[in-house]
Amino acid sequence: MTVYATIKKLACDKNITIRHIERDLDLSNGSISKWDKSIPRADNLQKVADCLGATTTYILNKSKEGK
Repeated sequence: MTVYATIKKLACDKNITIRHIERDLDLSNGSISKWDKSIPRADNLQKVADCLGATTTYILNKSKEGK
């Protein structure tokens, strides 16, 4: 699972779209989807984690599962 997949699952569980998160956090359109192949900046990951009620540790640990 990637960072993006983890975030997408958390967002779906809360009925929030990735686009909605990007807009609310003033991130560029499509920036979160790029995390499918790259590591996000710590400050942006923290913003997204806070928005989803999760911790960065949880997101990063979940993204390591299955590798």
